[in-house]
Amino acid sequence: MKLLAQELPSPRAIQETPASGGNQDPLIARNLQKGQYVGIIGLAITLVAAVGFFSRRFEYALMFAIALSAVLIAFFFFI
Repeated sequence: MKLLAQELPSPRAIQETPASGGNQDPLIARNLQKGQYVGIIGLAITLVAAVGFFSRRFEYALMFAIALSAVLIAFFFFI
């Protein structure tokens, strides 16, 4: 109950502390980023190959959808 009786500081009194040393956030694994991209691309290729094993038309549709998505993402990113 003691916490409820305390006064909170005004929002203007609260200040953000700047990060010291640049981008040294320990929660971001920057060295693993390339490995993650390789793994995601490998997983996508494996998925297309596995689907193509069962249905060639669905594989073409899936590859078209992935390519169209990449083009649209690039288009809207650079607008």
